[in-house]
Amino acid sequence: QVQLVESGGGLVQAGGSLRLSCEASGNFFSVNRMGWYRQAPGKQRELVANITSGGSTNYADSVKGRFTISRDNAKNTVYLQMNTLKPEDTAVYYCNADISPFAGAYYSRWGQGTQVTVSS
Repeated sequence: QVQLVESGGGLVQAGGSLRLSCEASGNFFSVNRMGWYRQAPGKQRELVANITSGGSTNYADSVKGRFTISRDNAKNTVYLQMNTLKPEDTAVYYCNADISPFAGAYYSRWGQGTQVTVSS
């Protein structure tokens, strides 16, 4: 019953920008940590950035200074602003969220993924 829906992916030239969005919907008590992961062809899925409900953030070293994660708790939505994109950023980007069905418990949910392609 809980869904994560991503949007904002697309094709962009190196040096360009994209903004990804992910909204959690359904029946739940709260959403705690939310984050973005990515998986390029032939590579393992890796953490890009995450953010707690209180606003604390973590970033992969490869995106520090270029990407910014933020969230709107009232809308249960997380965003990823991606600037100065590089071809190495090309991947399917997945939203992840820790969902609390009730206070004191949570489970992890994945979105369906959105393609980001950065051309040289």
